Amino acid sequence: MQNKIVNSLYAMCDNAYRDFNSSLIPGVDKNSFIGVRTPNLRAFAQNMVKDGVAGEFIEHLPHTFFEENQLHAFILSACRDFDSAVMAVDKFLPYVDNWATCDQMSPKVFAKNTNKLLPYIKKWIKSKHTYTVRFGVLCLMRYFIDDGFDEKYADMVANIKSDDYYINMMRAWYFATALAKQYERVFPYFVDNRLDMWTHNRAIQKAVESFRVSDRHKADLRALRRKDG
Repeated sequence: MQNKIVNSLYAMCDNAYRDFNSSLIPGVDKNSFIGVRTPNLRAFAQNMVKDGVAGEFIEHLPHTFFEENQLHAFILSACRDFDSAVMAVDKFLPYVDNWATCDQMSPKVFAKNTNKLLPYIKKWIKSKHTYTVRFGVLCLMRYFIDDGFDEKYADMVANIKSDDYYINMMRAWYFATALAKQYERVFPYFVDNRLDMWTHNRAIQKAVESFRVSDRHKADLRALRRKDG
């Protein structure tokens, strides 16, 4: 079945798009890209679910091609049973090797089961694997930053210690989003320098670029940018 799927993916390849897409995802071997556009991959994943072959496909890890990982992420995003979805995500995360697959994996069933999801998030953000940690922070941003927000979740993100670009970029994205949605509760993290300087400054940069943050708040944030020394 795997060969059949790969052959089908090659039938949809666009070499120019392959070169463009691979340039956006450094660190992943260019030869692992086939060059299939995201809408086509989403439709293909939907058909795999309808045809009953998705379950067998996600059991075979690791995959060879970037597009196979994308299919895997889209299949898991469509899963309607929480226990099945979270276990499959937990199994797949160690094989995720890029930000795109990580960020596009978004099981809808997670939103209705946040209490059951939280223990997994706590485990994921303690991982030594870049994209497992990134996905854990992404889940906190997706499901625990509106009505379910609590400073203890912001603490979890602030307390992550890492030199990894893709982890810290997600931490910055989390705090920029929190500034847009929970400004009064998150602003003290910047006044008190709770974040490392790079993440602190990048979160402020993203917040001041956001239309969801008021001009007054943007001015306050600009004044808090940090410099070496």
